[in-house]
Amino acid sequence: MKKMYLRKTGFTLVEVLVATTIGTFIALVAIGALRAVTAGAQVVEANINTAAEVRFAARTIRHDLVNMYRTANKRDTKFIAVADNSGAVPTSYLVFYAVNRTKARSQQPEGDVYEVEYYIKVDEDKSMLMRRLWPNPTDDLEPGGMLSVIAEGIEVFQARFFDGTEWTYEWPEEMTALPLLVELNIAATQETTGRPVTETIYVNFARSTGTTLEEEEQTESETQSN
Repeated sequence: MKKMYLRKTGFTLVEVLVATTIGTFIALVAIGALRAVTAGAQVVEANINTAAEVRFAARTIRHDLVNMYRTANKRDTKFIAVADNSGAVPTSYLVFYAVNRTKARSQQPEGDVYEVEYYIKVDEDKSMLMRRLWPNPTDDLEPGGMLSVIAEGIEVFQARFFDGTEWTYEWPEEMTALPLLVELNIAATQETTGRPVTETIYVNFARSTGTTLEEEEQTESETQSN
């Protein structure tokens, strides 16, 4: 009787160990690459968000400054700027009247002139650019209105004013005229790279006539007639 020998098929223990090691190595490389790509995308997104915050803040302030309310009577035109040098970085406080045809509060009586204020607020090591909008401002009441955060992470908010001869960082209430030129610098630091993102805007009051209620009403009447 002949003996029959069966040939064993499959992998040896050594082959299984080698295959497992190679598979684990490939998986680790893939996970590391995925993490690197994800981290890079997060860095790019954070940088884009920081730049967007700065641009939005600059555009909002410029819009309000361009629409600053003026009259022939200087007492009815408000524009005050104060420099605060108490912190590590000097900051500015801006308060002025602006004309806005869009109501800030729906279904509530409001005029066309608003008091607008901009300043930096630091809360738990986090700086924010604040905007206060006060409908129907009057000297008979304490300044109030709606307070909102325009941008977060803003570290520099500094304004300069040109009177025709020199630049100054303040424009007190006692001034009998408006500055000819306003320069505003806004900056934030990217959390991932530590690089600053800056935006500088200029508003030429000498060329811009500003906005008056009479001009707004005339524009609205022309629009309705057309």
